[in-house]
Amino acid sequence: MDIRQLKYFITIADEQNYTRAASALHISQPSLSAAIKKLEEELELTLIDRSARELWLTREGQILYQEAKKLLHHYEHVSFEMDRLKQQGPLELAIGLIESSMFFIPDILTQFKQEYGDVRISLLETLSLGDVEKALNNFDIHLAITNQYIHQEDIETIPIYEENLVALIPPGHHLGRQDSLHIYDLEGVNFIVCKEGFQTRQDILNAFSKSGVKPNIQFEIERFETGCSLVEDGLGITVVPENYVRYAKQTDCTIKMIDGAGISRIVYLAYDKNRYQPPIVMRFIGLVQEFFA
Repeated sequence: MDIRQLKYFITIADEQNYTRAASALHISQPSLSAAIKKLEEELELTLIDRSARELWLTREGQILYQEAKKLLHHYEHVSFEMDRLKQQGPLELAIGLIESSMFFIPDILTQFKQEYGDVRISLLETLSLGDVEKALNNFDIHLAITNQYIHQEDIETIPIYEENLVALIPPGHHLGRQDSLHIYDLEGVNFIVCKEGFQTRQDILNAFSKSGVKPNIQFEIERFETGCSLVEDGLGITVVPENYVRYAKQTDCTIKMIDGAGISRIVYLAYDKNRYQPPIVMRFIGLVQEFFA
């Protein structure tokens, strides 16, 4: 069994017709039929049900089709990577990030660049679950720092740290002068929250729901920076990751823990475990894990 045979088999399965598959592969139909027959003999399995008028894969054929597609994709990616190295020189590292990761990423990048000074690094914002999944599946990034747990078999999702979500209160607001803040104190106030599709929104709204409090949502945002600006202008209160406001955001707003709410989130490192990952990618992953060990 070799790559050529698997490519032939995948094409037949996709086209569901020997003639169309042979045309797509630029070979004769007898040659294609012989190649598939040889593949079946080598595997000692029947891959195509020839008793039906239409072309159908057997159960064994369906399994081979799914696995062969992964293998062929991996092979093509490695071949492309090797060609790219010959033509473009130094490797690149593409990382998907959430906003709050900037409190630790610069420290890790500093150490990483000391080891790999020639590597060009791309930092892309991947905020929602859809952003992360699309970027990983399309190979736009090698890995992601995300607060979304990705339920995909091919994606390895490793928890790296947990952080509190805190209330950000406008300057001069009476809630900022209280000794403590409870979630029911936020009932009725103008509230700013991430839009649908963001895990932080779900974490916050779940906490409100458990406390029997209905938030008065006035603004829906994508970026915490936007939410913080709205709070600074006195347009409402929001809930954001503690690390974001304590390390990455200078603000005159009041930061308060929400007593008894237990609002927190887990931040993960995610990458495609079935994709060829260059050594520099695995080294960066190792540095992230060492940072939070």
